[in-house]
Order: sequence, then structure tokens, then C-alpha cells
Amino acid sequence: MKTTPFTERHMALGAKMHEFAGYNMPIEYPGGIIQEHMAVCESVGVFDVSHMGEFWVKGPNALAFLQHVTSNNVAALTLGQAQYTCFPNETGGIVDDLIVYYYEPEKYLLVVNAANIEKDWNWCVSHNEAGAELQNSSDNTAQLAVQGPKALATLQKLTDIDLSAIPYYHFTHGPLAGVKDVIISNTGYTGAGGFELYFYPEDADQIWEAVFEAGKEFGIRPIGLGARDTLRLEMGFCLYGNDLSDTTSPLEAGLGWITKFVEGKDFINRAALEQQKKEGVQRKLVGFEMIDRGIPREHYPLLSADGEEIGQVTSGTMSPTRKIGIGLGYVKTAYSKPGTDILIDVRGRKLKAQVVKPPFRK
Repeated sequence: MKTTPFTERHMALGAKMHEFAGYNMPIEYPGGIIQEHMAVCESVGVFDVSHMGEFWVKGPNALAFLQHVTSNNVAALTLGQAQYTCFPNETGGIVDDLIVYYYEPEKYLLVVNAANIEKDWNWCVSHNEAGAELQNSSDNTAQLAVQGPKALATLQKLTDIDLSAIPYYHFTHGPLAGVKDVIISNTGYTGAGGFELYFYPEDADQIWEAVFEAGKEFGIRPIGLGARDTLRLEMGFCLYGNDLSDTTSPLEAGLGWITKFVEGKDFINRAALEQQKKEGVQRKLVGFEMIDRGIPREHYPLLSADGEEIGQVTSGTMSPTRKIGIGLGYVKTAYSKPGTDILIDVRGRKLKAQVVKPPFRK
């Protein structure tokens, strides 16, 4: 298994480790997932996300390349702005979802999912008709996500940059914790606010120690992948491999807002997706809350109130903040309206639930 610059620290802290996307990653620390989840909601927590992939796209043809391979309108970005988007495939599905950072003129950073690094890289290389300069820096980039309402106060101790002046989905780069050039991004996968930090692996120890020292007064905690999943699910954020895949279209997944049919943007499979938007989709990704007590799990059948199978769960958990079962799943479009009563087949027990519009955590 691959390791991150922080793997030995996780093990020394007693983390329960497990393979994820080929990396030896912390799932939870002593105290458990619920404590970690609540620490991020109420104060500040730190996630090692160094397993994520980072590609640089450079040169005079960088924008043309990105306009072709991504669904969102990269031309709308201003310097220092980030954008959520996806790589559409040629058959109506999604290669991956990702974030594009407009770093400098003719220079962009793509941050892709850890499990898809090789797949995404091959996809970009094979669809680079524009002749952009591509560089895979995944193995030379470390990343920490410092998340929660006390994240700003924690990190502000470590830099002269005014972090409160960085709007949501914007970023800057400069000195932090004595390290000369760190990308500081007002983004995250928790819904609790905070920043994502990108830096060279050789600076990892210095940044880790400084962040935890700065956050000590707020009860800062390391957070594993278990709480990362419950936090993102409470916000209704999609996870590739569960809620998004090579066979789910961005329009079915509720990602029409990142699928821009603007003039001059000839992205992959645009015509088919435009037709799908015109005709409507046959199924939609929805959020749901359990009415009966139970935990929905991936692949559990979703049923209409009459017992007809209408879809299946793609993500589910017991909400740490709401103390009820919550989930995401694809259903036939007729059953996608918030307020619709549905059933979930939990190992033969038909439990009541209701379609709701995420986020589940207000």
C-alpha cells in the first residue's frame, strides 16, 4: 500500500488504519467517528487528504483543453477562484468529479479523487487534442483539510494572509507555518467551513505540528475517513463510486448546475447531455430521511409506498447530528419530489422514509 507523509503519525495516534484507493489511511481514531464528526461541526478537525490527485494544466492551450474535458465553464473563472466540475464521458456518465483552480494566467490545478488518479490521468492525456501541457504532481503534493468553525482562527495564527478575505471557493498561495509557498483554499468536503492546504511532502511535518499547536486551545483533533464520509453525507455531497459513476449522468445526479451549455464550449458528450436536459431524465438522485428506525446502506432497494421497486440506496448512514438514518439514492423521476413517502428494504424489512432536499444538517 502507498503511504502519505502523515501515515506514521496516524499509527502513533492509535488510528484504525485501512486500505483506501491504494493508500494506508486512517478510518477513525480512539474516541470514534461520532466524536470526530461533532468536533468538526463544533470546533476544528484535521483530515489527511494527501491521497488526492493533483494535475497541473499549463500553456496557451490550457483553457481550450479544460473547456473540452470538463462540464463547467472554466472561462468564467477569475484568478484565485476554484470551480467544482466533472469529466463527462462519451456514454452519458461521469469519469470523475473534481475541482479546477485558476492559479495563474495559462496555469490551472486540477484536484481529482484518489481512487481515480490513474484513470483520470489517462483520460486527460488521451483527450488532449488541444495540446495543453499536462503534469501529474500527485506524488509530490501533500494536503491537509482543516475544517470547522474554528479553522480560520486556528490557521490565522500561522500566516499574515488575511484568511477572512478569501471568499468561499477561492484560494491564495503564500507563507504559512514558516513554509514559503502553501496553497490555502476556502473549500472543503464537510459543510462546516474551513480550508484545504496544499504543500510539498517535505514540509508536511512542520505544517502538521504548527496546525495542531495553533488549534490546541480549540480542542483540535485528527479526523479519519469515517467521519469524512458522515460529514459529507449530512451535507448531501456526492461521493464518486457511490453516488456518481461511469453510468450516472450529471443531470441525473442533480449536477445540471455544473453542466454549462454555453456558446463555444464543445465539451465531451455535450450533444447527448443537451438532449437529455431537453427530454428530461428517467431517474434522479435524491436525499431521504428515515421515518422508521434503521440505517440505510448502499445497494438497499428503494420502494414506492405501494412496494414497487423504484431505485436503490447509493450512500447511507446514521446521522451523528440528527440521530436518524439518512441517505442518497437514485429513484424513478416520478418519486423524486421532496415530501414523497418511500420504503427502504432493509434486509427484508420495509421501513418508512421520506424524500427530502439535502442538506440534512442545517
